[in-house]
Amino acid sequence: MEQINNLQVVPCTDSNYLKPFRVHYSQNGTKKYWDFMRTHDSVSVLIFNTTSHCFVLVKQFRPAVYMCEWERSKPKPPEPAEQPEGAEGAEAGVAAQPEASEAGEGGSDGGEKAGEDAAAAAAPGQPPVSAGVTYELCAGLVDKPNLTLEEIARQEVLEECGYDVPVTKLRKITSYRSGVGVTGAKQTMFYAEVSEENRVGEGGGQPQEGELIEVVKVPLHEAMSFAYDERIPKTMGVIFSFIWFQSNMSPKYKISTNV
Repeated sequence: MEQINNLQVVPCTDSNYLKPFRVHYSQNGTKKYWDFMRTHDSVSVLIFNTTSHCFVLVKQFRPAVYMCEWERSKPKPPEPAEQPEGAEGAEAGVAAQPEASEAGEGGSDGGEKAGEDAAAAAAPGQPPVSAGVTYELCAGLVDKPNLTLEEIARQEVLEECGYDVPVTKLRKITSYRSGVGVTGAKQTMFYAEVSEENRVGEGGGQPQEGELIEVVKVPLHEAMSFAYDERIPKTMGVIFSFIWFQSNMSPKYKISTNV
């Protein structure tokens, strides 16, 4: 898809999208606390192209997914070997030196070079970019208070997938809570039918906002196989919406979407 390099993980001290909090409360007389994130609600849209009988999804690199895969792929540190008495101090002194070097804490002249060397050495162990790429419904944040949910959904379909869909053609499927243990945000899902006549652009999102999106089509007759194929990384919204379509819309097109 694209090259991912120069990865750095740093503390997040300020964000326009996530704000961490801790809430203290009592439940049945027991004092408790819970850490959570405040974030925006969102909308998503299941898009079905009636001309080609395909679902229109988006495919993009998700850093959070990639970092989870990277953590999962890291080898577990070996168990420390038993050492004879008196050898621990000398061994510890030797082991401390490379750790300082890897952290870029050498001298001011060599710190940057050491960091580059460490990054280069770590590169072969990085997961492939595909480990962070997911298939998703067209979606966006509810961060425009002057627009309705339908208007935000319409805007996202236009920007990400290139289809101009009238607000009146958006059908609400349902709304639900996501990330209930961390954010509790609400997502509202819509359904939209499009045709090639509605296509006014290539989509791809807004690069100036950091979006790099690939538009993908999934044929109707392959939808359920796609949904249940665990080798294809996808969101729960894709799976649920395909099942919803099978139950509510498939009879209209007289095409089986069974696995």
